[in-house]
Amino acid sequence: IDVRIDSYSFGKVVIEGNTFSKDVIVFPDRVVDNWWRASGHSLCEADLTEVLAYKPEVLIIGRGAMGIMNVPTEVKKFLQEQGIELITKRSKEACQIFNEMQGRRVILGLHLTC
Repeated sequence: IDVRIDSYSFGKVVIEGNTFSKDVIVFPDRVVDNWWRASGHSLCEADLTEVLAYKPEVLIIGRGAMGIMNVPTEVKKFLQEQGIELITKRSKEACQIFNEMQGRRVILGLHLTC
């Protein structure tokens, strides 16, 4: 069963009819809500423990409505070394790409605000 994003707007995402107002990680089969990062607007390896355990083909990072959340070069390099394709976009576009990639081992890490 592939989880689908119904809609995204600033501070809110609707997934399979359920509304979330805190950052989420969306797996093909489940949603981890209240995803909190070690340093709020920057992604680090420690934020991706569950993601790495899943061994996805693709990790999509929704960097917020305005794309404020940073994905540092060392994190990009680390993911590449793990064989994980990384896509970083503003959150609305990230949701669309996630839905289009159904059927693959794809995970979406979604920052809901800025």
